Amino acid sequence: MNQRDKIKYICGSVLLLFMLSLPIMSPVQNYLSIPTEVKVSSHNSAIPVSNGPDEAWTAFSSANDQQVFYELAGVPLKKTEIKAMRDIRLIPGGQSVGVELHTKGVLVVGHHLVNKDEETRSSPGEEADVQVGDILLKGNGHELNSMEDLSELVKQSGKGGKAIEFTIKRGEKILTTSLSPAFNRQENEYQIGLYIRDSAAGIGTMTFYHPESKRYGALGHVISDMDTKKPIEIHEGTIVRSRVTSIEKGSQGVPGEKKASFSMEDDRLGNITKNTPFGIFGKLDHHMKNSEFPKGIPVGYAEQVEEGPAKILTVLNGEEMQTFDVEIVSNMPKQTPVTKGMIVKITDPELLEKTGGIVQGMSGSPIIQNGKIIGAVTHVFVNDPTSGYGVHIEWMLQEAGIDLYQNEEEKKAS
Repeated sequence: MNQRDKIKYICGSVLLLFMLSLPIMSPVQNYLSIPTEVKVSSHNSAIPVSNGPDEAWTAFSSANDQQVFYELAGVPLKKTEIKAMRDIRLIPGGQSVGVELHTKGVLVVGHHLVNKDEETRSSPGEEADVQVGDILLKGNGHELNSMEDLSELVKQSGKGGKAIEFTIKRGEKILTTSLSPAFNRQENEYQIGLYIRDSAAGIGTMTFYHPESKRYGALGHVISDMDTKKPIEIHEGTIVRSRVTSIEKGSQGVPGEKKASFSMEDDRLGNITKNTPFGIFGKLDHHMKNSEFPKGIPVGYAEQVEEGPAKILTVLNGEEMQTFDVEIVSNMPKQTPVTKGMIVKITDPELLEKTGGIVQGMSGSPIIQNGKIIGAVTHVFVNDPTSGYGVHIEWMLQEAGIDLYQNEEEKKAS
């Protein structure tokens, strides 16, 4: 079936559902029930067409099959955009992974006082209005990518009796400030009165792997600094294999947690290039396999998600990946990216017994429904650990840099 026939099938189906709803829906509901966008991909199956009970309603596509127009008695009412999607197949994840991020610049996480002498204590950094959450990007024009870089700069500037000119990122603003290191007599070194951090580590779950590009997505949410609660801006990062060693079961008001071990030197899987609200992304060094889905599975877009049964893949012990039953309680497709697009409830008795529901470290577990990967588990409801949010897979793919839409040549060939 060619692209034009598929669009006609979808258009006819949408119009049929719309007309069948007329006797029980208000005019406003009728209007709103017509989607503003329909995604059509080469693996879509045919949908039977019917003209419906009311011939006053008509739908016709544009000359280039990129739009569908709806009319009632010859009066245009609404337009639906037709998006031609690439036939993307993903290898579902589910593996437990360890992550290590190195910050872009060094992150300020607190202030401390420097003992200049028995009576004088101050924080040069605080006096220079360096704030918690600031990122020190440069010192005297040189990039700062580690605590060692900053320590050496403070040492040399202190000995030379010179101030340090810092370039600071504060939110979206770039600022400059100057401060002079103070000599801490108790510790016999120059200090600037700032607590800093240049890396972070943790565990999560792989969501998908795209064999064509070697790109992956994991976690489904941003990694934030534990002290500042702000997203970590990364300079570089590494993703590695990890082994789940134990589970702390969750309960109402107390989130559970996976405990895992990993080696940054021996278990490398790939790099991390992005840390976004939709997860972490990068490329794997080698192809990732999933014995249950060796050829991968297609993508299920937001409007194709159904309320009802689904499954997730995750690890509870060692590296053994298991499949568990869940229910999509609510689906909230949006035209713009959102991190909380679904509400997911754990229904599998074994998973509930072992974890109490969704636990920390389970974020990124892929959600599969009707043979398609539709998203990933992201957040748990603290007051109900059996339930939480999920993110639609299309937003993760977009963040991963995987093109979802067919180009003109692909449209002609389909």
